[in-house]
Amino acid sequence: MGYKYVFGPVFSGRLGRSLGLDLLGERICSMDCVYCEVGKTDNLTGERKPYVTAAELLQELTKWKGEKHQKPDIITLGGLGEPTLNSEMPDIIRGVKKLFPSMNIAVLTNATTMTDPEVRRELLEADVVLPSMDSLITSEFRAINRPCKGTDPEAIAKALIEFRKEFKGKIFLEVLLSRGYNDSDENLSKMKEFCIDLSPDRIDVVTLSRPGTLDKAGPVDSGSLGRWKEVLDAAPSKNRDCEPDTDVKSGSSTDTSALVQAGDSDAFDRIQASLMRRPQTAQQLSKALEVSLSKVDEVLKELRNSGRLSVRQTGDEIYYDCRLDVDS
Repeated sequence: MGYKYVFGPVFSGRLGRSLGLDLLGERICSMDCVYCEVGKTDNLTGERKPYVTAAELLQELTKWKGEKHQKPDIITLGGLGEPTLNSEMPDIIRGVKKLFPSMNIAVLTNATTMTDPEVRRELLEADVVLPSMDSLITSEFRAINRPCKGTDPEAIAKALIEFRKEFKGKIFLEVLLSRGYNDSDENLSKMKEFCIDLSPDRIDVVTLSRPGTLDKAGPVDSGSLGRWKEVLDAAPSKNRDCEPDTDVKSGSSTDTSALVQAGDSDAFDRIQASLMRRPQTAQQLSKALEVSLSKVDEVLKELRNSGRLSVRQTGDEIYYDCRLDVDS
């Protein structure tokens, strides 16, 4: 069956086969980042409320579990916007743990809401938190992340450091670089000091490799990317090593007893739902969803003919997505 809030699994280099839970249902976020792969934010807000109720989401997840899909490596709270804006996030985390007691739970976040002590307390129940921090220079932060009014990068950084003191799980920090936006030497110096204080379990320095919101937002060159990686990976840690290759997996992808067959009737819905949240190549879809490449190609052709598919080449890779603003 098709799902509204459960999507994937999506293959993640950091988390493995990740089953996604969309806590917003729409593009609702506290930022409107120039590189966002799901497109322009429709509702730019810092307001917390039950955008998707725990009951709705957990009902879908219960049905997904009952269909005997292959077990993912991890379940990730994310989706079309900032998941911590959902005020029922703690109920969702607890509900997921009841359904999948042996499964790790990850939360993707831009960390803007972590200045709220209540949000930090709620996130203590997760196993992995993946915050992003692109710049500690206010002008750069505003240019690349375009946050809602009153959002301050230094306050976010301090909140993350406070969270680190209590959190028993793993923190995977991501820094995304865009040429001319946040790749300055000043930002690199500040980010190095921040990494020393935060002491994340993993640091991922990346640049644009998929279609974003603005065409003018482009990747940094390989030399700049390499220099940032070297400096941040080498930043001495006060509490632990900043290990760039830490992996968190609780499931196994070797069990082939419940593979989705090429003729699976819900392949169309599952592929479309996955592409609404993240642009992917045909090969990535096939690997993550356990759908044959021929079936993926068939669905992509159908989506393209219906006008719902957006196609864009980045380097040698061809990415597909079904953004909400693509006319049908």
